[in-house]
Amino acid sequence: MKILITGNMGYVGPGVVNHLRRVFPEATLIGYDMAYFAACLTNAPVLPESKLNQQIFGDVRQLPAQVLQGVDVVIHLAAISNDPMGTRFEEITLDVNYKSSIRIAQMAKDAGARAFIFASSCSMYGAAEDSAKTETSTLNPLTAYARSKVFTEKDLQPLADDNFTVTCLRFATACGMSNRLRLDLVLNDFVAGAVATGKINILSDGSPWRPLIHVKDMARAIEWAIIREANQGGNFLAINAGTNSWNYQVKDLAAAVAEVIPGTEVIINKDAPPDKRSYKVSFDMFASFAPAHQPLQTLHQAISELRDALIAMNFKDGDFRNSLLMRLKVLTSLQETNLINDQLEWSYQTTAPSFITA
Repeated sequence: MKILITGNMGYVGPGVVNHLRRVFPEATLIGYDMAYFAACLTNAPVLPESKLNQQIFGDVRQLPAQVLQGVDVVIHLAAISNDPMGTRFEEITLDVNYKSSIRIAQMAKDAGARAFIFASSCSMYGAAEDSAKTETSTLNPLTAYARSKVFTEKDLQPLADDNFTVTCLRFATACGMSNRLRLDLVLNDFVAGAVATGKINILSDGSPWRPLIHVKDMARAIEWAIIREANQGGNFLAINAGTNSWNYQVKDLAAAVAEVIPGTEVIINKDAPPDKRSYKVSFDMFASFAPAHQPLQTLHQAISELRDALIAMNFKDGDFRNSLLMRLKVLTSLQETNLINDQLEWSYQTTAPSFITA
């Protein structure tokens, strides 16, 4: 089995590569990434890409058709990956996250791939403070990032057929330790604040709901999507990926961090304007279809793992929200040093991708 993983050098990718190498030891694993965040390594015992058979450096907006030759499964992680980045680079977000995704899926189908797995998001439910949202609930995307996921799912559906299975994993908000850690995620932010300063500063009033999923459990969900048969949901399936027990209010996440890291002060901004991005999600379908691939991590395990890793990194940056552990800051820094242009293209990039083969 030959698997192409786009966006493998981000936050989620290292865990996915590690997991797939373990569960599919004979598979040919190929990474394709722009490498914006290649240097953002955190507590990595080895370079994550060393577990690939091949790493290709390139822009998903220009992915050559030959990269897909012989590929059985495409795992499409590549994206402008959060709301602040989507706000700053809205048109590029639609180009990268939406248009490129459809183009790659079509090329994969034309090349004979049997499955396309799209990293979608529960953020498409937007403001939804009533009942937990199911796969058939009305979508209410509030950001460019969320809209890009909605558009992509809609245009992927017609591509699915008996020979080409499409699975859209609507992931809950990611969390947990990674070899390329991000701190611009709610739980990771809270643990970083507790470790560095002994304080958690909640930017909202703490009331919004968020479903979470550990990056290790995201990799397990992707494994399930690789082996999913069409009789589990059909040729096209958009499914919430997570677990019902991981629906939390933001203030409860902060309280959990303070419990694991005693002495932490939780500061809530009671004067903050309401955060409309609030939603609870039902993961009943995922529990039914993927009983052997349900999330295994607990919230306290995730917090403890992050705490221990940050301490091992000698992490003491109280101003981490302005550091290179925030993805928008990385892109801004690359632009300020003229390494990437206003279209987020490498200034020195050639038309042909670069290859490293194991």
